[in-house]
Amino acid sequence: MKQKPIVIGVTGGSASGKTSVSRAIFDQFSGHSLLLLAQDAYYKKSDLPFEQRRKINYDNPLAFDTPLLHDQLEALIEGHAIDRPVYDYKIHNRAEEVVHMEPKDVIIVEGILILADEELRKLMDIKVYVDTDDDIRVIRRIRRDMRERGRSLDDIIDQYLKTVKPSYHQFIEPTKRYADIVVPEGGHNAVAIDLLTTKIRAILAARGLSE
Repeated sequence: MKQKPIVIGVTGGSASGKTSVSRAIFDQFSGHSLLLLAQDAYYKKSDLPFEQRRKINYDNPLAFDTPLLHDQLEALIEGHAIDRPVYDYKIHNRAEEVVHMEPKDVIIVEGILILADEELRKLMDIKVYVDTDDDIRVIRRIRRDMRERGRSLDDIIDQYLKTVKPSYHQFIEPTKRYADIVVPEGGHNAVAIDLLTTKIRAILAARGLSE
């Protein structure tokens, strides 16, 4: 009988280093089958005009289709494949295509608000909060959004001050209390990554999923 996969939730503020932590886990467990399920893919589809979509607060729990994320994660845990949605940041809307994903031994769920939902938290074996200073995160966000998402500096700063920063303190930072492990400075914290991977190896071994 196939063993239940291990589900790791990695959260933190925008540009906190969640991807670096997730990548560190991938590198440590290359002998296993892994997949990354990004919460960003589950932003709700909107019928609003483009200019109105640009003004949506994307750091609010209401911006996500959390029931769909929950159901698809649960399906993966039960051994079923899913067709994950795709979100297009340039049009601020869900794309038409989907990504087919097969279940794996290790599932990393990454996103700013994955710990805000109790039912989603129940599906996770390990919950990680990446804790990074606000100034560092905003600099990273500016670089990323200008390079990867074609946004202007004024647009990025305006959004950060109006929605990103207030929402972080209202919705995201409070979820730190649900974390099993808090990782300061993201993927640069070698000691925290080592402790995390040691715990993951122990769970995998207990479930007969060792390399």
